[in-house]
Amino acid sequence: MHPQTLRQYDRLGLVEPARTPGGGRRYSARDVTRLREIQRLSQDEGVNLAGIKRIMDLEREVHAIRAEAQAVVEELQRARRQLAELRALAGPFARSTDIVLWRGEQG
Repeated sequence: MHPQTLRQYDRLGLVEPARTPGGGRRYSARDVTRLREIQRLSQDEGVNLAGIKRIMDLEREVHAIRAEAQAVVEELQRARRQLAELRALAGPFARSTDIVLWRGEQG
């Protein structure tokens, strides 16, 4: 890619490369993968840069929501295991189905 293109992508926040002490850009393998996806969307799919930014923002949101949902599922599974353990500890007295006649206060 042309250096000016890389600078433009950096300005738009499409990619955020690490910086050297002198201010030079250093692209990670993840950055290169992202740059290839930007190039594919732009050249092959005809998506403009604003559209690409929106797509990538939405992908980040989806990733965050999936991670949050996974954490909730794991917490629910832990809670169900704890509930099962508590029920096992309570034994046969956990729920009584005996009928008891209550006559209230007798005076």
